[in-house]
Formats: sequence, structure tokens, C-alpha cells
Amino acid sequence: MNHGYNIKIGAYSSLLIVMILSFAHHTTAQTRDTVLEEVKVKARHKVSNDDRVNEFSPGQKVVSIDSATLLQYQLQNMANLLSQQEPVFVKSYGMNGLATLNFRGASAAQSQVIWNGIPLQNAALGIADISSLPVMLMSKVNIVYGGSAALLGSGNVGGALMLEDDAPVFQSDGNRNTHLSVSFGGGSFTQLMGGLKVSTSSSRWYFSLNGFGQFGADNFRHQTEQGTYTRMPHDTVYGTSGLLRAAYKIAEKNTISLTAWYQQNDRDIPPALFETYSDKTETDRSLRLLLDWNKQTTSSTWYAKSSFIRDEVTYSYQAVQLHTDDIVYQYYQEAGWKEQFSRYGQLLLFIPVQIAWLPLPDSNKTMQQDKIALAGAYDYKQFNDRLDVAVNTRVEEITGQGGSINRQNVFLPGADASFAILDWLTFRANAQRTYRAPTLNELYFNPGGNSSLKPEQGWNEDAGYTLKVKFGDFALYHDLSVFNRDIHDWILWLGGAIWTPHNIAEVHSRGVETANNVTYSTGKWKFHVGVNTAYILATTVSSYIYNDGSIGKQIPYSPRYNGQLNAGFTYRRFSFNYNHTYTGYRFTTTDESTYLLPYQTGNVQLMYATPVHGHQWQFTAQCNNIWNEQYQVVASRPMPGINWLAGLKADLL
Repeated sequence: MNHGYNIKIGAYSSLLIVMILSFAHHTTAQTRDTVLEEVKVKARHKVSNDDRVNEFSPGQKVVSIDSATLLQYQLQNMANLLSQQEPVFVKSYGMNGLATLNFRGASAAQSQVIWNGIPLQNAALGIADISSLPVMLMSKVNIVYGGSAALLGSGNVGGALMLEDDAPVFQSDGNRNTHLSVSFGGGSFTQLMGGLKVSTSSSRWYFSLNGFGQFGADNFRHQTEQGTYTRMPHDTVYGTSGLLRAAYKIAEKNTISLTAWYQQNDRDIPPALFETYSDKTETDRSLRLLLDWNKQTTSSTWYAKSSFIRDEVTYSYQAVQLHTDDIVYQYYQEAGWKEQFSRYGQLLLFIPVQIAWLPLPDSNKTMQQDKIALAGAYDYKQFNDRLDVAVNTRVEEITGQGGSINRQNVFLPGADASFAILDWLTFRANAQRTYRAPTLNELYFNPGGNSSLKPEQGWNEDAGYTLKVKFGDFALYHDLSVFNRDIHDWILWLGGAIWTPHNIAEVHSRGVETANNVTYSTGKWKFHVGVNTAYILATTVSSYIYNDGSIGKQIPYSPRYNGQLNAGFTYRRFSFNYNHTYTGYRFTTTDESTYLLPYQTGNVQLMYATPVHGHQWQFTAQCNNIWNEQYQVVASRPMPGINWLAGLKADLL
């Protein structure tokens, strides 16, 4: 590691933050003695605490998971939630295995996961395992479709899953408020899980603790390649998560908070269908620390955040005497300023710094990748906020090991807009340049890394419309999106005994997505029917590999068709929903010579809420794969047949 260069980046970025904070203090001092012109802004539905999504992405498709759905899936993980409720492809290696995201035909490394504004991807792998993220720990879940590299960072090519835990809430009456809820549940395959949420707050202080634990021995019955049935061996998982937050209100609309999130998952890795035995195990440990400061004045918002993430993966395969312990570190720092100039225009400027380093096992070497950027966005509204236009840009320097090797200077412009032609009809459009530098593992993994890899780069465009109509007791929602993305130097891992990443020249992704929902309300009854669909072509246009047979063929593990149906009703405090999912063919090779068959699953969800002695109790139950479909999401990794899960949540304080 080049410590001198690392210290220099840290010093420069810290100096920038100090200058911003000093200017913020100076500006605030000026406003105390200055009468500012009153600024009136038409209220918008706030789906996130991140202004980049709320106010500077008017033409981007953003889907927010509602609180009732989050409650239904509170004892499950993000992989289960998204695979059943959103038309994104979740590449799952089994019930307790790794699961990654595929947005609009993008690779897992091109699909980001962001927590409270901080990237969560493993800094070496460049991917995030969403099967390890408990739904219970999050209060807001948003899916951003399409690239937004200028605002969300280079590497954001296909889309982003944005997660937020409970924001601090202070008491205005001077009293102390305490909230306590407990959840527990169980289900098929010896599944047991439980959670705790407790928070206490006063006019100045806020403390919260969220905890979650699970156990499962997923010895489900599955079909072998010979057509016989057997139980899945060596498939136990233990998981624990704890998230602690402390916040202090310095003054009105001026807060600072510290969040610590520790997570550990111990997994047995069962044999694939082509294996007769497995004693492989994996332990994943993550420590995430976040210090966050936010201050608002009449027309300005100032913020700064610093985070440190340590990810450790321990892998053991006793049959071949293999044991590895890989640790990677990531430091992320960001400072920003938002200014409302009038009811029509607002500006956002911020400086993100990201430093990742990977000590190589059995070596004194440390590989490092640093990113420092200046990013900004301007949002302009007109015609009583019916027209909303935003332009954004990022200038980023990416430096590899040693401070001078692989230096890349990147300019990432973008623009998007929405226009509400009628109260019930809104059009939107978005265009962004995309860019992703190779990850530490892609460059330096031993054996298999490829230090000559080129960065992925290209453009992403999408457009669509949203229609909301109400006819008496009926309400109709319809959304359609079309997208186009062209990426040069796409990175794909290829090989046999040793896998190596290669640039495969150019990949063209395009497709159509729809979201449709009809509700009917009468008395205490409410009925709903919804259908989400996605048709995606992600094909190789050209290749550096001679005669590889991939030209015009679909990228591996990118289904062309994907969709969900939800139908059900709510009566008083009881709700019922039937969910049906469809996932099309997934080719497992670049020339489409081998593939996995399409599969469909049916899932039933029930929820009942009732007060008991002044406390709110909520019962949830779910039966998954009720038609007992035998299927694989990833080749040779069978998924469970019919299974169930039930849980109970009690708000005790």
C-alpha cells in the first residue's frame, strides 16, 4: 500500500470537509442577521432520506417497497423480498447461499447496494450478497432502475438497491419516549429466527438497537440429475446481525449520529448436483461504522459522513486441505451542500472519497484502489412543478496500487426530466454516462486475476410514463419503461479449473418493463390485482475472443422474461395475497449452448394485526412454492419445494 498517497488523499479530503463545515458555519451566522426571502416549494412524496433520489432524479424510475410489504417479509432477507415482488433477477445459489442482483441485464458487479448513502459492495469482489441482508433492519427500501453514475458513483451501471434504517426521531415536548418491539418465527427445514427493536429518545438524544438472529438446517427434498429424490445434506446456516445507533441534536435541524452494524453468517455449502460429497464451509463477517452530520437552514442543507467497512470471508474445504481468510477494508467519506435558490431551482454539490485496500494472503503486498470525485446536480422546476428537469455531472479520479499505476480520470455527465402533462399522466426520460473500473479481485486475485483489464464504459438511456386514474371505487396504476444501454469492454469471468476475468468487447442491453395494478374498495374490503413484467435482451455485439460464438447471444444468467403477479384483498385488519413469479430461460454459457429451463413459483402471504391490552400484535404467515416446483436458479443448485414460515411481532412499548 502506498501510505504516503493514502495519507495525501485523506488530508486533502479532510481539508475540503473542514472548509465546507467552516463555510456552513459562516453562512449560518450570516443568516441570523439577514432577512431571507421566503421560499415556497410544492411538497413531493418523500420516498428516501437521500436527496439524490428525492429531488435530483426526476426522470429516473424509482420503486419504493411499502411498509406493509416490509412487515410481511420482516423475518426474511432481501433476496426473498425482491425475487417475489420486483422484476429484477436475483441470482441465488440456494436457500442459504449467495444471492446477487441483476438489474436490466447488468452483471452483479454493475448493480449497487447502498446503505444510508454508503456503498455496501465488498470492496474486493465488487458485489453485495443480498441474502445476508435482513429486511427487519431496514425501514426504507428503494430500487433505482438504470444507471446514475454521476450521483451514485462510478460502478452504478444497471441500478441500485437503496437501504435505510430508522432515522433518529427527537421529542419536541421534552419528555422521553421509548419503543420496544419483538419478533420471532419459524418454519420448514428447522428455520428459527427472532428480532428485537428498541429505541429511546428525548429532546436531544436518540438511541436505538436492532438485532436479528436466524438458524436453519435446510435439508429439503430435491430431485437429482438421475430423477430420484434425496435430502440436501450439509446445509445449515447461522446468522446474527446487530445495528446500534446514537444521535445527538446539536441545535434545531442540526444533528450528528453514529451507527455501528455488525453481521456474521456461518454457512455450510451443500454439494452441487454433480458432487457426491461436500464439507465446504464459509463464514462472512462485516463491520460497518458510519458517522453522519446534517444541518439545515432556511434554504440550505449541509452534510458530512465518514464510514469504515471491514469485510472478512473465511472459506474452508477440508477434503482438499484448503483454507482461506480474505479481509478487505473500505473507507468512504463524503461532504455536501444543497442550496434552494428559489421555488424553481436548487443545487447540490458534494465531494466523495473512497479508499479500498486488500492485504494479499501469504504475501506482504497490499493492493489498493482510490477514488476521489467532485459531483454536482441542478434541479429546475417550472409550470407549477409539472416540469422537473435535472442535470448532473461527476469528475472522478481513480487510482490503482501505488498512487500512479492505472490512473484514470473520468467525466460522467447525465440529465433527466419528468413532465406531468395531466394530473394523471406523467412522462419521464433519463440519459447517463456509465463507467466501472475493475475491482481488486478482478485485477489481482491469485490465481486468476487479470491486471490488464480495461474499465467498462458506455451510455444508459431510458424513458417511460406513469398513469394513475381513479374511477369511483376503482383505482388504476400503470407504468411503462423502455431502456437502452451499450457497454464497451464488458468484464466476464471465463475458464475451467482457474477462472479469469476478460473484457468481451461490447454488450447491448435493451428492454421493456411494466408495472400494473388495479384496486377496488367497498366498505371495509379492498381488493387488488397487480402484474409486473420485464423483457430484457442483453446480447454480445462484438468480442475480443476469436470465434467464441457469443455474437448476438444473450449474456449468461440474464433471463429474457421475468414477472410477478399479486392478487388478494384486505378486510379490516386481515390481508391475503397470492404471489406468482415467472423466470425465463437462463443461458449458462456465452454461446447459448446450455441453459436452465424456465420456472414458476406460487406463494401465499397472510397478515393479521390486532391490539391486545393496548399493544399492537401482528401475525404473518407465508407458504412459498405452493405448487412444489422443482427448479434451479443457478445450474446444479436446486431450490426448495413447498415450504412455510410464520411469525409474530409485538409492539410492547
